[in-house]
Amino acid sequence: MNEQSARVSPSVGSSHSKRRDLGLRPSCLSYSEVLAQSVSVIAPSTIPAAVLGLVFAQAGNATWLSFLLGTLGLVLVSANINQFARRSASPGSLYSYIVQGLGPTAGVLGGWALLFGYTLTGMSTLCGFALISNVLLRELFGVELPILALFALGSAAAFYIAIRDVQMSAKTMLALEGLALLFVLVLCGMTRSSSDVLVHTPQLSLHGATPGGTLGAVVLVIFGFSGFESSTSLGHEAKNPLVTIPRSVWQSVLFAGAFFTATSYIIVMGFDGTAESLANSEAPLHTLAQRIGWGRLGTLIDLGILFSFFSCTLASISSTGRILYSMARHGLIAGELGQAHEENRTPHLAVGIAALLTFGVPTGVYLASTSAFDAQGDFGTLSSFGFILVYMLISAAAPAYLASIGKLTWRGRAFSIGALGFMLLPLIGTVGIPGSELFPTPDSTGLVLISVFVAYMAVGLGWLLLRRARRPSMIGEMQDAIERVHLEFAQTLATSTLATPASVPPAAE
Repeated sequence: MNEQSARVSPSVGSSHSKRRDLGLRPSCLSYSEVLAQSVSVIAPSTIPAAVLGLVFAQAGNATWLSFLLGTLGLVLVSANINQFARRSASPGSLYSYIVQGLGPTAGVLGGWALLFGYTLTGMSTLCGFALISNVLLRELFGVELPILALFALGSAAAFYIAIRDVQMSAKTMLALEGLALLFVLVLCGMTRSSSDVLVHTPQLSLHGATPGGTLGAVVLVIFGFSGFESSTSLGHEAKNPLVTIPRSVWQSVLFAGAFFTATSYIIVMGFDGTAESLANSEAPLHTLAQRIGWGRLGTLIDLGILFSFFSCTLASISSTGRILYSMARHGLIAGELGQAHEENRTPHLAVGIAALLTFGVPTGVYLASTSAFDAQGDFGTLSSFGFILVYMLISAAAPAYLASIGKLTWRGRAFSIGALGFMLLPLIGTVGIPGSELFPTPDSTGLVLISVFVAYMAVGLGWLLLRRARRPSMIGEMQDAIERVHLEFAQTLATSTLATPASVPPAAE
């Protein structure tokens, strides 16, 4: 095993350590391919189509401001992530980073939450893929396919691409998401050019908006950004990971934030004066396309959104597989999942488990008489719980980690305090405050969803305690494996110019 492939070493005594295992393919992904991973999990083109109306229902003419505030808050979170990412990289993603800052128990719980977030995101977008597929099939051919058949098609195609070749996977995501974004941007450009209004005064003056509605809508905005950090799971496969991964993390936030803020402003302006309210529109982009006389553009946009849903499913399965792979090599789950395909050099078994979960749970929910539309929303809400917890843990871990290596500064403290303060907003928005109109307590459905997440995390904690009892050396081995990766990159930093201040953008620090 060469030095590159040894970055994430199998734990001592793991079941796969005796077989020929070359690990993941090292240093094969370019910056654009790394960036594609984060952008694809965000799936920005789906937000104007599926989430914008919900944000507008709360924020009104301050919708653009809610997206801007969300962008600023997540820039702070990305700064905390990059305190780790510019010093170390591994397929363990944020889970490994939290271990370095807060210790193994918090790190493993963060890993479980991250798996939850990515897997539920893939389930949500798989439902979206099935729904939009039938919309297009009805419009173009007058037929529909069974929802379960579309679930199988989407998850199987994502599985094949994810295990076949990591570069093919990244390029596929980049092409599909790029095409989807192009269609939405064309519509927004045509909507803007067809308007006689140069400046939409109601939005700039925040007419009718309230502080409570603007801040409350940020909870939904956070969901729109979920997964922006997923490129950190490509730490072993990225070229110059200490440069490309931090850059992809903060640039994906800035790109998505600029896209969300600009398109929300234009779409709200486009709906001004129409009989249909944006808050009640099931297909806002279709409505805009018809208003400007380009109804067929709505079909192209649906096609782009279909690509975006599939791209997000693929990216989620890929990220989930790599975290499972890393956790298996640390002895937390079955060692067989820590194997890489001998030819493709992808975590094929872990990706297979991720794909099965992504297909199996929506199938079970659908067979239990929950519609794909309702399941899409519920899975999306559940996924946000996992990301909120992970973002809070990583923001708390960053200053602890910096202090442990003697690098904690006032700026590092400020990033942590600012990010934690910001992330309290979606947390409070999720659980609510009794008697508060701004942050009401969840309804019965919301309570069920919160209970599902709490039960999942309790099972994860129980599993960790059981593994520690059966194999007391596991925690020490896990910490040693993560520390070996960190030391390797520390040596790289000391002997090369890969991550000098001149080569790393200030925002990445």
